[in-house]
Amino acid sequence: MLAVGAAPPKPTTSLISTIVIDAGHGGKDPGTLGSSAREKDIVLAISLELGRRLKQHIPEAKIVYTRLNDKFVELYRRAEIANENKADLFISIHCNSTPKNMVNRQNIQGTETYVMGLHKSEENLEVAKRENASIYQEVNYEKNYQGFDPDSPQSYILLSLSQQTYLQNSLNLARKIDFQFRTNAKRPSRGVKQAGFVVLSKTAMPSILVECGFLSNPAEEKFLSSTAGQIQMAQAIFLAIKEYKKELDGN
Repeated sequence: MLAVGAAPPKPTTSLISTIVIDAGHGGKDPGTLGSSAREKDIVLAISLELGRRLKQHIPEAKIVYTRLNDKFVELYRRAEIANENKADLFISIHCNSTPKNMVNRQNIQGTETYVMGLHKSEENLEVAKRENASIYQEVNYEKNYQGFDPDSPQSYILLSLSQQTYLQNSLNLARKIDFQFRTNAKRPSRGVKQAGFVVLSKTAMPSILVECGFLSNPAEEKFLSSTAGQIQMAQAIFLAIKEYKKELDGN
């Protein structure tokens, strides 16, 4: 019997029971390219390391991957995997790049953490366009995305209306990840942002997309290509998820 005035027992079930980790690109879609590194390889390594840490430290959570190897997975299918597993979190992991004609492109650096929303700058729009361009490699992409055009600004206005239900929780996690990138991984940060990513628009849970750094920047390419760098990035994301889960569970 609970003593008079005693606090009620904390719930034994967590609000975060299933986490989907999405390594961007894969297979015939290499993603952005550095001088020697490929986005698809780096983000897969970070994703697998993140999954290992989550399984080790949060064993009660189910960890689902959208890909475990160098495989092409359609954007809509990545969201379907999350929805089918009734995920509580969706984390999409990517690397950034600058246009080849940009002045001083090799000097641009830093992480970016995105939630679904209407872009507030042309720069954010360009990041979303580049990531969404993966649909061009899909069969029947026009049908799969109901006429969405990655190159049309008007399409992004309609896309931005999705994920509103989960926006606050998504922003909460995004800010925690950004904090860990800056403090734990010691990476320069370009902040938390909003933009229209197709893969985020189709998920029915809090969802974020991280750009771990610029492969067009030689120093960041070297860091992200290293095992030590990949472990640091995975650790930062893990710590943010752990803090987010703790906060939601009221621990």
